[in-house]
Amino acid sequence: MIGLISATSAGATARDRLAAAWPDRTRVYEGPVGDAVRAAFAECEQLVCFLATGAVVRLIAPLLGDKRTDPGIVCVDEGGRFAVSLVGGHGGGANELAVDVGELLAARPVVTTATDAVGVPGLDTLGFPVEGDVAGVTRALLDGEPVALDAELAWPLPPLRVSAGDGAYVVRVTDRAVEPGEQEVVLRPPSLVVGVGASKGAPVNEVLGLVYDALREAGLSAGNIAELATVDAKADEPGIVQAAQRLSVPLVTYSAEELAAVEVPNPSDAPLAAVGTPSVAEAAALVGGGELLVPKRKSERADGQPAMATCAVVRRVARGRLAVVGLGPGARDLLTPRAKAELRRAAVLVGLDQYVDQIRDLLRPGTLVLESGLGAEEERARTAVAEARKGQTVALIGSGDAGVYAMASPALAEASDDIDVVGVPGVTAALAAAAILGAPLGHDHVSISLSDLHTPWEIIERRVRAAAEADIVVTFYNPRSRGRDWQLPKALAILAGHREPTTPVGVVRNASRPDESSRLTTLAALDPATVDMMTVVTVGNTATRDIAGRMVTPRGYRWQAAQATEEGAK
Repeated sequence: MIGLISATSAGATARDRLAAAWPDRTRVYEGPVGDAVRAAFAECEQLVCFLATGAVVRLIAPLLGDKRTDPGIVCVDEGGRFAVSLVGGHGGGANELAVDVGELLAARPVVTTATDAVGVPGLDTLGFPVEGDVAGVTRALLDGEPVALDAELAWPLPPLRVSAGDGAYVVRVTDRAVEPGEQEVVLRPPSLVVGVGASKGAPVNEVLGLVYDALREAGLSAGNIAELATVDAKADEPGIVQAAQRLSVPLVTYSAEELAAVEVPNPSDAPLAAVGTPSVAEAAALVGGGELLVPKRKSERADGQPAMATCAVVRRVARGRLAVVGLGPGARDLLTPRAKAELRRAAVLVGLDQYVDQIRDLLRPGTLVLESGLGAEEERARTAVAEARKGQTVALIGSGDAGVYAMASPALAEASDDIDVVGVPGVTAALAAAAILGAPLGHDHVSISLSDLHTPWEIIERRVRAAAEADIVVTFYNPRSRGRDWQLPKALAILAGHREPTTPVGVVRNASRPDESSRLTTLAALDPATVDMMTVVTVGNTATRDIAGRMVTPRGYRWQAAQATEEGAK
């Protein structure tokens, strides 16, 4: 919950805007400001104070205890110009909150955390537990001192300015129960899955005790547990549910049929008779694959009664992550926030050199950039997949939308199910051009590339004819180049056989870029020689009209019929 506190009418107005936008996330605290701050500090995970930073500092100073548990606090000034992350930037989420508040109130977020300021990921912001000299190693990363990466586990990480060689400081990635050394940080990714089974009424302490004993004897850390897993029939078993809650991990359940299909070393008749599968603990832990580190073991009861719980521990296979990112048509403000986040998350970036240049400033220090020139699309796709298979966090970039004449198709054709793939949509050239022209895509439309580099012309021509006969608005990509100048006239001739010479045609070059140009012409008047590879050509259907210099295709044909009737009446 986010507590909202204000002292003036201007602050209350901005406060109420937040409360209206986030009704389920916020709570307004009225009354004297000091009392409101103290109450919100005790009851909320985060605070937004519409007060001067100095006033808030004095109010919260006696309340501050531990940065790991104190709420994150953001201050918004009286004029609503700035949203300042005051305390709890990472641990309390104040940095992200300042950005969110800034977007909602049109205020500038102010984040002074050193790592955020220079684009280096905070070691405590990677999404899993971190132990050791976080401040010292972070300072070394900021100062450019040698920091070694000791990766006992291959796990996808963002760029960290670390190397595999020696260094006075160390970032260690492990799931073993080790204590961090001097000038060392231990990162604990969610590498362990604990499968559990339990008899009805098994006490939570028996389940937890078994899990801790199994991990301790195997030399593993509970900080690396990703989830507890069991059979559906035990989804509501109190001892298992409470164990997951105390471990602060999700409880994942599978059907008996799913578990019965998993090959395990220690099947048993008891669970088969009870819940319909010969294994619960081992099978539940192994559903997603991985290495069985702790085979099924039973709990031991001090009263000599039969064990009521079983568990098994599996180290899951680290999966690399490939994000296929659409950069949009070129303008920075048409690059989506999700795309920006993926670029900053990537440890490896793969892309066409000219596209890399567009977004190089968004990459974090230490990002490995693998760029190549035109014509190397398949090579880039193979490279990106290969890097992801090494366990890396990879971004493969393309212009427009990654799935439209871009990199998603060759990448997914190369990738198998051994990596995670995320698609990040972007604004296509057709959409960017359409917004400039007016509303040419208001009804059914199709995009056709006229490049026969990858597609035989016979197939392209068949598609153009189909679009012409179906009266569909057509956007031509790759319409004309120096060595390929006859395809566009041929395609226009095909369309002219089904549409009037006065059919509107929109021509947009370098949509959204500084040298953008556009014009509205007709099917008869368009000179193909004025078109190049940087141009998108949109040809209207029989309903498309030039209205006040804008290209408009109505959502239905009734408008066209009504217009024809009106003209006939004249």
